[in-house]
Amino acid sequence: MTPKQIELVQSTWAMVVPIVDTAADLFYGNLFEMDPTLRPIFPEDMTEQKKKLMAMLGTAVNGLNNLDSIIGAVKASGVRHVDYKVTASMYDTVGAALLKTLEQGLGDAWNDEVKEAWTVTYTTLASVMIGAADEHLKANA
Repeated sequence: MTPKQIELVQSTWAMVVPIVDTAADLFYGNLFEMDPTLRPIFPEDMTEQKKKLMAMLGTAVNGLNNLDSIIGAVKASGVRHVDYKVTASMYDTVGAALLKTLEQGLGDAWNDEVKEAWTVTYTTLASVMIGAADEHLKANA
């Protein structure tokens, strides 16, 4: 991630914060539309799940200037997702749902440069989560 990409992610996230509840609704709507088989992984009442997602995204975005400060939490999240039966391929769908949600929520602020910045950010963090999950599975095999 370049400093410019980090700035773009952080500045556009600041635009999402005031509509965080709507963004969470859009995200999960997009996710379950893209892959309905993911719905059973989540609780029936999504209220707390939506709050957790938005809080985690906020923490990750705010920590991009110092990745070392968030890497432990990102790895721990990846390990926790093993218990939810999340597979590496599911991260692609989550990433696509996130990008679609940001496009919907940001409107005119969404462009190719912003999309690339978010794609690099998500791919970086997802790779860390997947790597931590793989290490956990191998250690406990």
